[in-house]
Amino acid sequence: MPNVISSAILRFYHHIKTYFTVALDRSATWNTRCGAALKGFASLFGLGIIALVLYAIILIPLTPSTADLRKAKNEQPSVLISADGKRLAVFNRLNREWVPLSRISPNVVNALIATEDHRFYEHHGVEPLRMLVGAMRTVIGDPEGGSTITQQLARNMYPEEIGRKRTITRKFKEIITALKLERAYTKKEILESYLNTVPFLYNAFGIEMAARTYFDKPASKLSLLESATLVGMLKGTSYYNPVFNPERAMKRRNVVLQQMVKRKVLSQANFDAIKGRPVVLDFERQQEALGPAPHFAQQLRKWLIEWADRNDYNIYQDGLMVYTTIDSRMQALANRAVNRQAEGLQAVADVEWASSSERLLSTSTSAYVERRSRVQRFAYFWNSRTDLVNAFIRESSAYKRALGDGTPPEEALATLRKNPDFIARLKEQKTRLEAGFIAVDPVTAHVKAWVGSRDFVTDQYDHVGQARRQPGSTFKPFVYGAALEQGMSPTKQFIDAPIEITLPNGAIWKPSDITAPSGRSLSAREGLMYSKNTITARVMLETGPARVAGLARKMGVNQSPLDPVPSLALGTSPVTLFEMATAYMAIADGGEYRKPVLVTRITDKAGNVLASFDTERHPAMSRDNAEQLVDMMRGAINQGTGQGIRSRFGIRADVAGKTGTTQDNSDGWFMLMHPRLVVGSWVGFNDSRVSMRSTHWGQGGHNALLVVGDFFQQALNARLVDPAAQFTRPSESIFDKAIDIFRNIFGADTKPSAPPSPSSSPSKEPEPDASPLDALEKLIKQARDVEKTYIEWRQRIDDFLNTIKRLFSETSNF
Repeated sequence: MPNVISSAILRFYHHIKTYFTVALDRSATWNTRCGAALKGFASLFGLGIIALVLYAIILIPLTPSTADLRKAKNEQPSVLISADGKRLAVFNRLNREWVPLSRISPNVVNALIATEDHRFYEHHGVEPLRMLVGAMRTVIGDPEGGSTITQQLARNMYPEEIGRKRTITRKFKEIITALKLERAYTKKEILESYLNTVPFLYNAFGIEMAARTYFDKPASKLSLLESATLVGMLKGTSYYNPVFNPERAMKRRNVVLQQMVKRKVLSQANFDAIKGRPVVLDFERQQEALGPAPHFAQQLRKWLIEWADRNDYNIYQDGLMVYTTIDSRMQALANRAVNRQAEGLQAVADVEWASSSERLLSTSTSAYVERRSRVQRFAYFWNSRTDLVNAFIRESSAYKRALGDGTPPEEALATLRKNPDFIARLKEQKTRLEAGFIAVDPVTAHVKAWVGSRDFVTDQYDHVGQARRQPGSTFKPFVYGAALEQGMSPTKQFIDAPIEITLPNGAIWKPSDITAPSGRSLSAREGLMYSKNTITARVMLETGPARVAGLARKMGVNQSPLDPVPSLALGTSPVTLFEMATAYMAIADGGEYRKPVLVTRITDKAGNVLASFDTERHPAMSRDNAEQLVDMMRGAINQGTGQGIRSRFGIRADVAGKTGTTQDNSDGWFMLMHPRLVVGSWVGFNDSRVSMRSTHWGQGGHNALLVVGDFFQQALNARLVDPAAQFTRPSESIFDKAIDIFRNIFGADTKPSAPPSPSSSPSKEPEPDASPLDALEKLIKQARDVEKTYIEWRQRIDDFLNTIKRLFSETSNF
């Protein structure tokens, strides 16, 4: 075939060369020269036609195949299903609702055909004359409409394959695809497909969504004027937008009506009667259905697209059924808890930052909710922090645009400060309190609930899987876990005194607590129970930052970088809530790390299983030490900083957990573990320079704990969590038990008192007062050492005797 084409082109070339040679020969007669010239131009024209045909043939493989067309006709979006069988989300390519032609008003069909393609039922996808005129005008740089409905459908359905730029190549691809569409579809199907794919602004695709957006009614109920208005928009949706350009839209609507008169589907009398009526809208922007877990769905969409690409599926066409681990009942409770508690905490922030007074109004959010309507929210914050306000303005896109337009920096700053609308939006954005929440089953590693923000429409930033914030004291269990792995006993004593740690760069790190050091001896268990920074820093020094970071990574904090420095003990390296929940899940499940499961299986629309998913176990710490760590964290709930779970929410189940608060109250955390559910929450502002004002409300035990407590209380009441489930109790030596018993008998303070805060200068580490308890502990330590030596020698003797028995057995066999 290529040889035939080459020969034909060569012959054309020789003919053209001969003709023009004769035409330029002055010795030939005038008639001969003119005839040769005409033949030469005719040959050139023929060669051009051949070139265009060849070019079209080359483009055919680059257009959608017949199989693609049939597949598009049966396009079905993928659906997310919850673990309890409820629909969570539908992955549509566009925000549209497909309706059959029978549910579209005849007024729409008549207006469309009369205006866009009155020979629709007569041609086979293209109009040669219109095609030629359109192509020529495109060449000269004056693109004009003229595409048939079928050609427009080709552009709507396959914008990537056909292209978006107005070129001859796009026109050819459009024509080829239109011809294929005519072969694959009936005229009725083409019309239906077109009306369901055409865009109408405001995230409305298809006539059904357009009817709801502009007239708040289904497409089947559209009147003649409404139909003509929407069809008129097709010439230019922005230019003829009836919301912002009603007069222009009215003129275009009347053009459509005139075309209907011309095509005899509307009488002149009717046109004259209605042409002066204004465009009447009932406008409401349509929102895509979000479902109960929108952040989870968006997280899953990214993963599912990658999976589908690897396995030759399309999530928008193939009707995949994706069975997730989310429990719709728990998700509903989580949404309710986040919204309810975050709204109360927002009121706290609004009121506390309203005036210069730092007095704590109440320990209940309801008092702040009641007071909020009588104050100017965040007034004192904005008035007292001018430098911060200026920084916010300089970071805004409006300020950067002004600089880009040549406005001097100080002038741009002053102008925006005087713009009330801009300042109002800035204040609303910066002072909106946010929250994240996640619940995971530690036995199955299934994610049961996921709330990425208070409202997905307002804030799509995911505070579970995306936001990295300092975890504060919720990171401390990894310090104590690493220490347990190194052989530390939970009863090991540390002095609660100021501590200074020299860093590699020569700087001095001085960790401190809200209350001053007590100077008393506290056990490691108590250090974690009361979240003592001084004790934790000492444990970190003994264990080593590298070991702590290594354990955290093995347990699931493996996506965020951890800086192996002493301050890591207090949670200074930002991490995600998802990572923290993963790591706490490992603690609750006997020290074994498993990657959380979001999807259990994927099936096709016929129910055939395409893929199943599970997760592997990887030991992160010994089971004994994990059980010991859970027991230590149980103390934080029963006696320590997490007591609000029991006192405020009345939860009596066997739970353990940890609170967390970062510097300046920027972040509040709370993590709770139950044998069948690990729950975590973060509370704060998107910009960490904005924070809760008072120390009380800034603590994770008073903000994030409310979200977790609210959810867990509801889950217990709904019997979604087993209240009788118990963690395995750690085995404890008689000496550890003796220490705890005697500490209680002799009245040793397990909870340090709170004297005034120490000065900034370091003081000498105080020596604890001598007491019978100290002597007893020393004696018990010596006894423990004796016991350890005895056990070691006993084991050696047993090994020796076993060896002798084996030798005698072998001798007797001879």
